[in-house]
Amino acid sequence: MTRISVGLMSGTSCDGADTALLKTDGESEIVFIGGLTITYDSELRARLQEASQHDVPLTELLRLESEITEKHVEAVHALFKKYPAEAKKVAVIGFHGHTVRHVPVEGLTLQIGNPWRLAKEFGCPVVSDFRRCDMAGGGQGAPLVAMFHRALFVKEARPTLVLNLGGVANVTWLGEKDEIIAGDTGPGCGLIDEWVQTMADMPHDLDGRLASAGQVDAATVEAALQADFFSQPLPKAADRYDFDHVDVSTLSIEDGAATLCTVTAEAVYRAVKSLPAMPEYIWVTGGGAHHPVMMKMLENRFGEIKSIRELDLNPDTLEAECFAWLAVRHQRQLPLTIPETTGCGKPMSGGTAVNYV
Repeated sequence: MTRISVGLMSGTSCDGADTALLKTDGESEIVFIGGLTITYDSELRARLQEASQHDVPLTELLRLESEITEKHVEAVHALFKKYPAEAKKVAVIGFHGHTVRHVPVEGLTLQIGNPWRLAKEFGCPVVSDFRRCDMAGGGQGAPLVAMFHRALFVKEARPTLVLNLGGVANVTWLGEKDEIIAGDTGPGCGLIDEWVQTMADMPHDLDGRLASAGQVDAATVEAALQADFFSQPLPKAADRYDFDHVDVSTLSIEDGAATLCTVTAEAVYRAVKSLPAMPEYIWVTGGGAHHPVMMKMLENRFGEIKSIRELDLNPDTLEAECFAWLAVRHQRQLPLTIPETTGCGKPMSGGTAVNYV
């Protein structure tokens, strides 16, 4: 039985609250309705970044949770205004929250956001806390998009690779016999976003303007990729700030941007080379799909790559759509993660549902 579900995601880029509407059975039936983003202002973004890197006072963390929850409430109201007929039929909300800690080697993860506030506001169940069940079962709690990717790309020629370039980059490899292997490969857009925000007072390297004007420092790239994480096999998971050892501080703004793009592309390539077979097709989603230099570097390594826009999918809201799908899977007690995607000991149906009554 299909249900209309809302998905909500606040990515590690700290840009804003993404929301999307989906009609799905939590399996292969997936109908995209639409989505949007409510952006965070620069002050809120800076506070989220601070909380994600440092031990801020508990009261500040609670204030942040309240504020981003209200941003998600605002996002859902905007979505419902855009799609009023579908809004009346929403059966569940999947609310990821904002990750402020993810330390898989210690079994630690924390996403902030108040699901009770959403449940009260919209009068339907809210599923949240998607990662801790997987981690309790021996998994790394990420990536959670892999099963969704398999459902979406079921008809694509195999082997196929789906590359998600968010704050952290992750891949889903789909084999000819329906095998699946997933995991984080290294930094996505997180390092370059932070670099240009700090050095150029820009939210992003818009249109790749800085990176395209720079020269890659090969020694910095090689030094960055010597970290233990990059030699570990998939599945594996990382926190956005696990790659702060990548040091481009001696480089110009442009050279730093180009070098950070190369670290991302080369880390993806090295991870994919270790998979059972090189993919025939590579589909890219996430914010990095908009960065022409990063995309060109990936193309130079893999050959042809494509944005998921060519399949009429939206790289900016796909993760939010994933959590709409996962919320329905939770309701149906279907697995959200399996050993091949996160390293958990067995298929796990995670998440916690609340309903304000």
